[in-house]
Amino acid sequence: MNSRHSDAAPRIVIVGGGFTGLSAAYELGLKGLKCTVLEQDAEVGGLAGSFTVQGVALEKFYHHWFTNDVAVMGLIDELGAHDDVLVRPTRTGMYYAQNFFRLSTPLDLLRFTPLGFIDRIRLGLLALRARRIEDWQSLESISAETWLRRMCGDGVYKVVWEPLLRGKFGPYANDVSAVWFWNKLKLRGGSRGKGGAEKLAYYRGGFAALAQRLARAVATHGSAVRTSVRVSSILSQDGIVRGVRTNAGDLPADIVLVTPALPIVADMLEGHLSAPYLQSLRRVRYLANVCVVLELDRSLSQTYWLNVNDPTFPFVGIIEHTNFEPPATYGGRHIVYLSKYLPETDALYQMDDAAALEYCLPFIKRMFPNFSRDWLLAHHVWRARFSQPIVEPHYSRMIPQVRTPMRGLYLASMAQIYPEDRGTNYAIREGRSVGRLIASEAQA
Repeated sequence: MNSRHSDAAPRIVIVGGGFTGLSAAYELGLKGLKCTVLEQDAEVGGLAGSFTVQGVALEKFYHHWFTNDVAVMGLIDELGAHDDVLVRPTRTGMYYAQNFFRLSTPLDLLRFTPLGFIDRIRLGLLALRARRIEDWQSLESISAETWLRRMCGDGVYKVVWEPLLRGKFGPYANDVSAVWFWNKLKLRGGSRGKGGAEKLAYYRGGFAALAQRLARAVATHGSAVRTSVRVSSILSQDGIVRGVRTNAGDLPADIVLVTPALPIVADMLEGHLSAPYLQSLRRVRYLANVCVVLELDRSLSQTYWLNVNDPTFPFVGIIEHTNFEPPATYGGRHIVYLSKYLPETDALYQMDDAAALEYCLPFIKRMFPNFSRDWLLAHHVWRARFSQPIVEPHYSRMIPQVRTPMRGLYLASMAQIYPEDRGTNYAIREGRSVGRLIASEAQA
């Protein structure tokens, strides 16, 4: 493969058609540069990919935005799609000691009887105290457990936070950094209305509709978005990127941006970069995720987001999507997500779809005694191997740079979003940022 002439437009390839890759391509188009986006799935969107319920797109893994997610809201405005953003108040709750507790407003916290009065106050003040912390670097050296015990006491930690940490991170719960938890509290605390109730945002037609709209915007600038194209390796010569190898053949490139999970990128680069660099990419650990999506003929409860603070339950959260986006959108069906983060070696991750459903239903029955299998109209099971990077203490030292040791090769993945956590908003922010960087260096 020959290098381009200095006066020719660079051949740019973006690996991954999620929101990071599409946003980078969009930004390149604004700067007058064309590219080719390669997505291995049959549709764009990445972890925001969808399936259909009654002919309507629905996310495989539950999605929403916070009202203070400025990157995604800004992009939507640029695309002329502001009227398609739906903002609604939501109900949050907790299942603890075989009881349901509403936790949507400050008044709900004061009524949370599993904690003594003083501990309820401590819990209520935690988000406010977290939002006042500006120097997140001061939290990098300590674990979430240590920080939470310090901030709100052992009682609040044991009842509220420890079950959620262990439910989400399982064997890695003790390894989670205080920075990760601080950001979660800060983000949710900034997405509340005047009365303290949380407000969340959704996109009319689902996140897939936004991804498709963004892909169309990319195409208007002359770039190509190709689906069902899997990249197996990066091609290079003398330390310079030369293209990508795919199931549809080799594609030459002068610049390549890779956006998949870091271990996948390391596999693509095997034999092209040094062993220590590849080892550094594989150093970041990830949890997988299983999402069992139920289509029911009626609602389980009135709560949108139910935290499950019971260590005997396999799911850390039960998200009743149609308590946010109305059932009428899906032909009157009620949509429930059962979410579980877990190592890829976990038995649940290895189960087939039918076994996963049978595993789940007794827990639903135990939580909701009136539940009957007759309510179930359909079910779906989705799996993601690289779903949640484990943000450890001193995580900033583990994050690879956007510029790689290979000339012309750039890296932007959800594991590099920090101190914030993964999410569509930050995928868009980082995608546009790397798009601007590539444009400035390509046009220099």
